[in-house]
Amino acid sequence: MKNTKVSVLLISLLVIAGGGYYFWKSKKGESTEFVAGQTLGAKPDAKNKPVFVNTILAQKRDYEVKLNANGVVTSLNIVDVRPQVSSIIEKVHIKEGQFVRAGEVLFTLDNRADTVNLAKAQAQLDKELATLAENQRQLVRAKELFEKKFQSQSAVDAANTIVQAQQSVVDGARAAVGAAKVSLGYSRIVAPVSGRTGIINVFPGSLVQPSTSGSALVTITQMDPISVAFPLPQRSLSDALDSMKRGDSVAMASLPDSKQKFKGKLQFIDNVVDATSGTVKVKAIFDNKEMKLWPGAFANVDLSVLTLKDVVVVPQDALVFGVNSTTVFVVDVEGKAAQKKVEVKFSSGLDAVISGIEPGTKIVLEGKQNLRPGVPVKERTDEGKEEKSSGKGGKKEGASSATSTVPATPASAPSTTASAASAS
Repeated sequence: MKNTKVSVLLISLLVIAGGGYYFWKSKKGESTEFVAGQTLGAKPDAKNKPVFVNTILAQKRDYEVKLNANGVVTSLNIVDVRPQVSSIIEKVHIKEGQFVRAGEVLFTLDNRADTVNLAKAQAQLDKELATLAENQRQLVRAKELFEKKFQSQSAVDAANTIVQAQQSVVDGARAAVGAAKVSLGYSRIVAPVSGRTGIINVFPGSLVQPSTSGSALVTITQMDPISVAFPLPQRSLSDALDSMKRGDSVAMASLPDSKQKFKGKLQFIDNVVDATSGTVKVKAIFDNKEMKLWPGAFANVDLSVLTLKDVVVVPQDALVFGVNSTTVFVVDVEGKAAQKKVEVKFSSGLDAVISGIEPGTKIVLEGKQNLRPGVPVKERTDEGKEEKSSGKGGKKEGASSATSTVPATPASAPSTTASAASAS
């Protein structure tokens, strides 16, 4: 009896399990059939749907070749002002950060000793001049006596020698006066160049000495005009040299934190190329009346060295870079996308000079990531109109496209791509 109950229970469990398995298999088959039918039976209508893009016409125009570099603002003259004699600072005539002009008095030194030395040298000169005058009178008298036969020729020669010797003494005394004046002039320290003063390192009463070591009295930095030094690639050296010879080079400088542009000209090209970096140092000079360019500051420089005549120019964003070639997507007369191989002649900033297409060709600028050759294209300005005309049907179509993104066979891959392009 007990064995009979166990057998009935086992048979019941087997029946229930079999029924569940059969039900599960039937549902799975329906689902698989539905998905497969939907995928394999999907119409390739998305393949013919247009991709919305932005286009631009290739332009034929003159293109100014600009070289961009990062440079440093440098002064044309930076002078450390130092004394030329040992003395005491008597007066400071300037303030820190003041603009001074060449020849303006900066410092006055104690000049009492130099004033006395000048007076002493002047007195010695006056004495020697008086002696010279007396010797010249003696020479004249000797010549008169010689003509009257009262004196010999040797006496005249001796008097002449004395005059010449005294003339040399006078010249020496006059040179001593000049030296004393120069020394006295060192007591007035003037600005050698026009510029802006830096930190003043001395005060009235400070002892200063002529030495190249230690701090200068003050440093003057020329601010206007000013230059920007930057590296130039070796491949651009020839164009830069030709441009500087012609005198038509134009440099535009700007500071990283400012939109203001400063116009200048190429002034200097170094005589050696750095073998490590493959660049040559150059300088461009700029007017700086507003004092916006500050020595030591970083600046961005655009140097115009060449103008290409009648070339095809397109935005760099329109280029598609491949492994072995560069291409652009163009729109043919049928309104379909075509891929054209081009050669980039020069690129800078946002533009590129290319060959391989004709001026006026309609080029895809935005939306090319969804394109394939032969796919119809439309301007994105028409996208809103098409959505309005489709109405609710457009929403159903979008839902169908979303459903078709389920992993499918390779044959349905183009349909998926077109749907994604349409959705974008």
